[in-house]
Amino acid sequence: MKNARLIVLLAMLGLLLLVAGCGKKEEPQTSSQAETKAAAPAAAPIDPATVATITGMVKFDGKVPKAQKIDMSQDPACKGSNETETVEADNGNLANVFVYVKDGLGDRAFDTPKTAAKIDQSGCRYHPHVLGVMAGQTVEITNSDNTTHNIHPSPKDNKEWNESQPPKGAPLDKSFARQEVLIPVKCNQHPWMKMYIGVVKNPFFAVTGKDGKFELKGLPPGTYTVTAIHEKFGPQDMKVTVGPKESKTADFTFKEGAAAGGSQ
Repeated sequence: MKNARLIVLLAMLGLLLLVAGCGKKEEPQTSSQAETKAAAPAAAPIDPATVATITGMVKFDGKVPKAQKIDMSQDPACKGSNETETVEADNGNLANVFVYVKDGLGDRAFDTPKTAAKIDQSGCRYHPHVLGVMAGQTVEITNSDNTTHNIHPSPKDNKEWNESQPPKGAPLDKSFARQEVLIPVKCNQHPWMKMYIGVVKNPFFAVTGKDGKFELKGLPPGTYTVTAIHEKFGPQDMKVTVGPKESKTADFTFKEGAAAGGSQ
């Protein structure tokens, strides 16, 4: 009997402790805890009086691969140069290299340009061969040829699409939602037609011309990873630190035989 009464008393005591625990009020959050949960402050606006510039040259070291002849006879409407345009290096200056700020801008956000980037199909070729745009920016595609084209980007991180455009038809307006470098573009009608699109989250990018030069201006002072990428030779990274109103040089050299890397 004594054991039974002891068990009953212990059970009642446990029940009272449980009720007391459930009725306990939650401790108010301390200021330090609230600060931990608060969102990180937005990056300070860029002061135009302190912006810096990174300029440079992109060179090719080696024997330039000989351009291959393209047989366009399958379509009488195709005219223009009948050679590939994979490597364009004039006196060692490498064209069609996409250069951009890959890292160092932190959580800064930038407005999407209202002006559309443009691609034209003329002579059964894409113009330009390499295009840079910001994520979300409109890409206006025109067909100046007297033949039908199929514009077919093959992205990994963006939506793939393949759309036909009739001869001298209405322009197509497209965009890419996420950063991706480089996106290959082809034409299903004309297999030699190829180009590449670099999509980035910031406005600090450029494509080298025949002189191999590029310029990234309007940068806030800081340390950046600048990437140069070529469709055949892949990417190269370089760390560059710029102070207020400073101009720094970042030169890249791609060597013969280098293998292309993946998207950056």
